[in-house]
Amino acid sequence: MGGPACQPPVPIQASVASAATPADDATLRGGYFGRKFCLAMNPYQQSVGQYGYARSQTVDSRARFIVRTYNHLFGALALFTLIEIGLFTSGVADSIAVSLLATGRGWLLVLGGFMLVGWLATHTAQTARSLPAQYAALAAYVAAEAIIFVPLLYMADKIAPSTIKSAAAVSLVGFGALTGIVFVTRKDFSFLGAVLKWAGIAALLLIGAGMLFGFQLGTFFSVAMIGFAGAAILYDTSNVLRTFPEDRYVAASLQLFASVALLFWYVLRLFMSLQSRD
Repeated sequence: MGGPACQPPVPIQASVASAATPADDATLRGGYFGRKFCLAMNPYQQSVGQYGYARSQTVDSRARFIVRTYNHLFGALALFTLIEIGLFTSGVADSIAVSLLATGRGWLLVLGGFMLVGWLATHTAQTARSLPAQYAALAAYVAAEAIIFVPLLYMADKIAPSTIKSAAAVSLVGFGALTGIVFVTRKDFSFLGAVLKWAGIAALLLIGAGMLFGFQLGTFFSVAMIGFAGAAILYDTSNVLRTFPEDRYVAASLQLFASVALLFWYVLRLFMSLQSRD
């Protein structure tokens, strides 16, 4: 049988309640107990509203985390650019590049250092808890990457200066496209974690073998590492969207920065290789 719809209780002022007649009092008490009866018969009427509010709060919190993460990423990219400008305009970059490239295997040492620093950045992003530790790790990593990039940028500036801007533009467009794929499709790319782990180990082994046996890692290695960097961006972006702790937005930006730097490094190497063939 149908019954009257459950309505929200109407606030009753104390002055009105005190002036109520016995009939009015019975009506009010009936309305109160009717409300209790409605909630007893349909407890979800109240809990659904509470659940919706909690869900809204969770979505807002995640959105703030994502905005903070990408703001810190863009700040890290700006800091990296300013450090490089300072190193090259002061002449310090020339000294760093000459010292790192003085030996025949210096370039492989730079590649190995780049991969090792990237691994350390990932490890730090996964373990840093306090906000000061996250900021310290991000600043140290950006500074280390700026120094490691000096020999590559130095060689690019000598061989084909135009490749630096082209590689930067392609890297940013690629990063934006891959980020858009994750945010639009909402696909979970966490399965790439194991693939990236073993591919990274294989890359380090190849670099180590090149240092030991004196062979160079050419164009195909750069293409493969561009694919590796793209997969890393998908994986990191998926983690930012889904699982990264919301109090570690600085660490999340560090991990994204490491992936963007990796992409830029190998895009620039590829462009330099192609330019040298012309």
